[in-house]
Formats: sequence, structure tokens, C-alpha cells
Amino acid sequence: MTLFHSRLMGGVACPLTLTLAAFAPAALAQDGTALPTIDIDSADSAAPAIAGERLSAPRIRSLRTGSSDTAKILQSVPGVSGFGAGGFSTLPVIRGLESQRLNVLVDGTAIASACPNDMNPPLSYTDPQTISSIDVITGVSPVSKGGDSIGGVIAVETAPPRFAKAGETLLTGEASAFYRSNGDGFGGSLSVTAASDRLSLTYNGGYTQADNFKGGGSLGVVRSTEYAKTDHSLNLAAQTDIGLFELKGGYHFSPYEGFPNQYMDMTSNKSVFLNGHYAGQFDWGGIDLRANWRDTDHAMNFLADKGGTANGGMPMNTEVHTAGFAARLDFALGDAGTLRVGSEFQHQWLNDYWPPVAGSMMMGPNAFININGAKRDRLGSFIEWEMTSESGLTLIAGIRNDQVRMNTGDVAPYGMGMMQMADMMAAAVFNAADRKRHDSNWGGSLIARYTLAPGVEIEGGYARKVRSPNVYERYSWGRGSMASRMIGWFGDGNGYVGNIALNPEKADTLSLALSLGDGRKDGWSVRVAPYYTHVDDYIDAVKLADFTDMMGMPSPFDQLRFVNQKAEIYGLDLSGSAPLWSSEGAGSARITARASWLHGQNLTDHAPLYHQMPFNAAIGVEHSIGGLETRVDLNIVAEKNRVDPTRNEPRTGSYALLDIQFAYRIGSVRLTLSAENLFDKGYYAPLGGMSLGDLDATGVLRPVPGRGRSINTGISVSF
Repeated sequence: MTLFHSRLMGGVACPLTLTLAAFAPAALAQDGTALPTIDIDSADSAAPAIAGERLSAPRIRSLRTGSSDTAKILQSVPGVSGFGAGGFSTLPVIRGLESQRLNVLVDGTAIASACPNDMNPPLSYTDPQTISSIDVITGVSPVSKGGDSIGGVIAVETAPPRFAKAGETLLTGEASAFYRSNGDGFGGSLSVTAASDRLSLTYNGGYTQADNFKGGGSLGVVRSTEYAKTDHSLNLAAQTDIGLFELKGGYHFSPYEGFPNQYMDMTSNKSVFLNGHYAGQFDWGGIDLRANWRDTDHAMNFLADKGGTANGGMPMNTEVHTAGFAARLDFALGDAGTLRVGSEFQHQWLNDYWPPVAGSMMMGPNAFININGAKRDRLGSFIEWEMTSESGLTLIAGIRNDQVRMNTGDVAPYGMGMMQMADMMAAAVFNAADRKRHDSNWGGSLIARYTLAPGVEIEGGYARKVRSPNVYERYSWGRGSMASRMIGWFGDGNGYVGNIALNPEKADTLSLALSLGDGRKDGWSVRVAPYYTHVDDYIDAVKLADFTDMMGMPSPFDQLRFVNQKAEIYGLDLSGSAPLWSSEGAGSARITARASWLHGQNLTDHAPLYHQMPFNAAIGVEHSIGGLETRVDLNIVAEKNRVDPTRNEPRTGSYALLDIQFAYRIGSVRLTLSAENLFDKGYYAPLGGMSLGDLDATGVLRPVPGRGRSINTGISVSF
């Protein structure tokens, strides 16, 4: 039996091996042999990528010089946008559904949120400098791609294992560095692999930091946008006669990250993880096993922009322990297709407490117990069938169940004085309540893909998906102004109160995609992808109380409570590309375009949903000749005039940004020079939230400005 076939039956191949086709070509210059590559179109038959896209290593490389934020890079995919957050912690949004409602995987593993402001989302633990590929499914996804979500799928893969030829050894890798003028951002990465024909050891490491950036035009410095972080990982892989074994561990540390649209900043985030993986292929089919463990210590306070001091402010600490496993079996049924069965378990334990501040009557004398040892355990199982007929019709059908069990301990305010009266009463009610919850969530999906004629393909799908509330949506309890303002990942300045009685969200989605093209690899193509989603028990917010400032005057912010309502989102994504010319003397050129429009509506209060991206489009021209690559992009965003009145969401104006990039390869060296927002256009980000960091310093409330002009340089060397 061979170790791996070029096309594995049932698509059981380890996701790391599937990304080899996208791995940096220069890094393969040695005589080493990788695990067999697989055509992207057939790489994972469980993921037809309905209205989706793969960002390969070359594409990521062209974007990473300008950003250390993986979620920002994803916004080059039609239908993907992002909630504004910290410098490397943007919260991705797919077709109007934000990150809490998405299935985000890093090397096949989900990473639980560990912060009341979601300052350390899954993608914050990734670095564009060490990512090998990103798969994004914006439409209906198969049940085998995960549960406890109602939106799309983002699957990030880092460097895959590489092996040498029999009897030889391999040493290969890549080093890179960059500088960004706006914010004086700089950093670098190193990836090194040492391998024999059976064993492979890979190290990935990266560091990045930046100061506050400047907004475009006359908008000035945007406070609380500084950050720094480092990531390290070590992956040991063994290629054997019964399959591939992997053991990967790593460490993430961020000493600080400013958040312009939050009251708090991140003052420390430490996370260690260990993942195990086995993938094997046999005559009957294949098996894929994963296990994961992660420990995270997270701290928040005020950085200097918000008036923080070494021993003052408002310390907030969160501890999170997670562990889980996933198992999938693929049974080859011959002409009847492939049958998949699988199960996964994810355990989350979370403790959130706010130490007292010496000398403060409001924040003392005891610790504020926000979340006391909350547990969220999810056991999922699925069965899925895939079949491809001789006529070119592919069907994928599956059902899924996720059992979610949650509970938490008693809570407590800072003290029992009059200043803590609202929190003291809320804690008493919360502690007397039955906090144990059990959700049995059933869902399913049906996906079809059919080739109508050469170059003409239609894809369609229906899914019923269910997501249970997260720990903070159910168990945040503080009713005091300050306590509730510390809860929420929306960047709107409002305070949020949890709701034990929340029901799981239930979404019905229809997604279509029509692809047209001339069938050539470098030919023209057009993709039209409409969609519709209806959500019962959509978790939104209603107003509880008005806030006042320190002088008792009305505040522009309110106290809100999470509640179940109804919602719908529908829209259209367009994308296409076409060659412009190709000749030996003039090189080759290509034009690309994309556009997205959506309409999100709360069907209960009849208002627009919060943070829905307005119409946006992009046109790009790529040109290459010899070792020189040039790209020019024009990004257009329409006025945001549909806003959520419950959250006092601001309107933002339309704008257009021009970016240009030059890259030149000399042997194993690649040099990059780019200019973002070339004309330094001043604008406000539609999903950026309110600039609370600037408010503290200036007393002026405004939306978070977009980044002004930045000249970026980068260099990478492969060996």
C-alpha cells in the first residue's frame, strides 16, 4: 500500500498535505519531495467551496507586506468584511454574519474565545507571514466542516510537513521581514524544515509590532491602535506505512494591543497549545483523527492612550482552558460514492475576574467575579454522503447533531456599598437562577454541483444550521454602568448584559452560484452568487437603560441586553477575471473584479441589522514580465446609510482607495514595495465602530478613521 495516493478516496488527506500545491515555489528549490500534491479542485471532496475561494501562498505573500491581520487579508474574498478591532484582531464577517457565528479553524482546530471583548479571536493566533493557505466557504458548507455555527467557514493552514527523498536529508525554509511607514510597523518571520524521508521537523516563528497609525487626510492619529505580538510553533511529522502522524505545539504572546473602539485595551495575552493529528488511507477508505489542547491567560486594562498607569486603571483577567478531539471515517462505496461519519468534542472552561483597585471605592474592596468557572461542552456527530455521477452531477447530503451543555458558578460584585448596588442586586438574582443549560441542535445540508456545458457550472445548496450562545451572551450579568460597558465585541460604546434564557440561533440558508468561463487556466471567468438566510432566535439586543456621564448628563451610549429575535440577510456576490494581453516582449496582464451587496434586516424591530457592510467593489490589474510583478487595485465602498438605531450606529460616507504594489524576484530573493491608500484619502471605516480611544483624549466622539497612506517594503529569502 502506498503512503498516499495523488487523489485520496473520500478526501481524507490531511489538510496540511492538501496545501502543498500552494506552498512557496522557491522553498521547494531543493531536491526534497513533499507529500503528494492534490489538485485544488479535488483537494477535499467534503468542501465543494460553494461560492467560496482559496487564498494560496502566492496570493497571501502579495498581501502580507501591508498587514499582520489575517482577517483583513480575507477581505479580498467576495462577501467577506470585518468588524474593526485591534491591529491583528479584526473580527471576520461573512455575508453579514460576524465571527461568533462562523466556523473558524486553524490547522483543523477551533479556538474558543477568551475575552469579554473578543480581543483574542481565532485568527489573532495566526500570522500572514507563516500561513500556507486559507479556504473560505461563503455559502452553504457540508456538515463535515463543523457545527455550532450558522455562517461560513474559514480554514487556515500553516506550513505543511515536507520530507526528503529516500536516503537523503532536507534542510529548507524561508525568512522574511517588512516595514510599514504608517504607524512605524515592522516585523519578520522564519520558517525552517529539517527532514528525512520519514521524519520532518518544522519551526515557524514571527514577530510584529506597530505604533498608532494615522488616519487619511486631516483625520490625524488614531489612538489605541498600537500592538505587538510574537508566535512560535514546532511541528513534528512522521510519514509511515499506515499514514501520517503529526504533533504540533506552540506559544503566542502579545504584551499589548490597543483597541480604538473599546473602553479597554489588551495588556497581555499568553497562549500555549498542543495538537495531535493522524491521517491514514486504506482499501476500505480513510481515517482522520485530531486532538487539541490550549491554555490562555488574558489581561485587559487601559494603555497610555486611555489614561492607564502602571498600578491603576481597571485590571481584568481571563483564564481559559480548552481541549477536544475530532474523528472522521470515510467509507468508499464504489459507484455509490463516499459515506462519511464523524464525531467531535470541544471542552471550554472560562474564569473571568477583575481584581480590586487599591483606594477605589467603586472598584473594591473585593474582586469582581464576572464569570466563575463557566463550562461549555459540545459533542457533535454527523453522517454525510457524497456521490458524483457520470453526467457530472455531484451531490453532498448530510445531517448533524451537536449537544451543547453549559453551566457556571456564583458571581459577586466588587463590594456591598451603595456604588455597587446595581451589581449587587443583579448578582443576587443571577446566583439564585438555574444556570445549567442543555441544547440539542440538529442541522443538515444538501449541496449540488452540475456542469451544464464546458465552462458553465451551477452550484446550489440549502443548509439548516444551529448555534448555541457563547459564555458571555448567556452569563454576563452586571447591571452597573461600568460593569456592562466591559462586555461586548461590537465596538459601539454600549454596555451589554447577558441572558440565561437565550435560545440557540437557527438559520436556514439558500445559496446559489453560476460560474462561466472559457475553460482555460488563464482564461476569462465570471461568478454570480446570490444567497438568502433567515434566522430564528437571532441573538440581537434591546435597550435596558440610558447611560449618563460623570456629571449626570445624557450619554450617547446605552445599556443593552442580549435577546432572541428574527432576522434575514440576502445579497449578491460577483467576481470575475480576464486576460488583457500576453506576449514575450510585453509580459502578461490580467484584470480582476469583485463586488458585494447585502441587505440585513431585523424582522422583530424592523430595523437594519448592526454592522452590515454597504455595497463595495474592487478592480485590479496584474502585470508580470520576467521577475517583476505589478498590481494596482481600486477599492470602492458606498455610503453606509442603513444603520442600527438600537446601538446608535453611525453613518459613514463613500470612498475610493488606490493601492499599488511592485514585487521583484531575484533567484531566491523576493523584494516588495507597495503604497496603500496612495492618495491619503480620509474616510471612516463602515464597520470600524466608535473611536473611544480618541474620545478619552479629545472629548470628541467620531467613528474610527480608516488608515491613511502607508509605504510598505518587504523582503523574503528562501533556502
